[in-house]
Amino acid sequence: MQRAQKVLILRFSSFGDVAIMIPVLRALTKSYPEVEFVVASRPKMSPIFDEFENVNFLSIDIENEYAGFTGILKLFKKLKKIRPTHIADLHFVIRTRVINLCFKLTGYKVKSINKGRRQKNALIRIKNKHFEPLTPTVFRYSKVFSNLGFPIDITKNEKLYYNSIPKNLKEFFYADKKKWIGIAPFASYEGKTYPLDLMQQVIVFLQRDHKIFLLGAGKKEISLLEIWTNAYSNCWNAAKELSFKDQIKTLPFLDLMISMDSLNGHLAANAGIPVITLWGQTHPYAGFAPFDQPEEYSICADRNKYPGIPTSIYGKHIPRGYEDAFRTISPKDIIEKVLEVLENKKI
Repeated sequence: MQRAQKVLILRFSSFGDVAIMIPVLRALTKSYPEVEFVVASRPKMSPIFDEFENVNFLSIDIENEYAGFTGILKLFKKLKKIRPTHIADLHFVIRTRVINLCFKLTGYKVKSINKGRRQKNALIRIKNKHFEPLTPTVFRYSKVFSNLGFPIDITKNEKLYYNSIPKNLKEFFYADKKKWIGIAPFASYEGKTYPLDLMQQVIVFLQRDHKIFLLGAGKKEISLLEIWTNAYSNCWNAAKELSFKDQIKTLPFLDLMISMDSLNGHLAANAGIPVITLWGQTHPYAGFAPFDQPEEYSICADRNKYPGIPTSIYGKHIPRGYEDAFRTISPKDIIEKVLEVLENKKI
């Protein structure tokens, strides 16, 4: 009798890269309900996968338990114990490449993501730039599963809808008929973070007639959001008041999200709401735009003034003279797009 299929999925990187997996997992679990999928990732990623009943999350504490080469071998032994039949490497870094080799040498079927590094380098270089859209990451992920023998069609995207908002929010959330706008003003790098003085202008205007659901993480970010919450009557500090798990559960009930090129944009897209993303040193052409969102929902820095954009895939690099590139997006640009989308919701 043939052993039941079990697909081990490896992705140990940033929140955003992991959140992009969700549309792929939805398609996989619907198309192959008899297959067990196991996601191996960092412990903090766990709430992202709570919506799935047939996806198991394997918490891997890379820094504390599996550091260094000996840690990689220790991790391989742990992963082998779950007895997968297929391995999908959606990360393809040194750690996962070593693990892949170990699995291959012991007879397992392994496929890895093609990140398109050469094309991405051509996209971000200043000279001889190839400014053209690259394959979105979500399609790169789905290609891995197709190569493993599990083809899917993620264009038939099914969004998640919770029946009700978390109980502790109901009375507050529905206190009036104002629309809720999520704003996630932070990102991991300066090159992806819209200037906070300009974001404050956006908040000041929008909170007059709408309610603002502020998102962030860490003491510094939460403290800044608390300043805005105290200053403006229609702002609410979700980062302080809700766990990450409850934030995810609340997103489907928002009317719109404003996000950097970062995690909350992907989470909001997974929740099925309109997402307006702001792009500074990065650009949606690199393949990290929120899934299934109209192209016009991406507001990018002015390439006429700063033709080198995108200068970075992750926002780490800001070339000399490009420090103010993000300021070519005015608060007025963002406000007008928000009001337009709220009036004519396409999602």
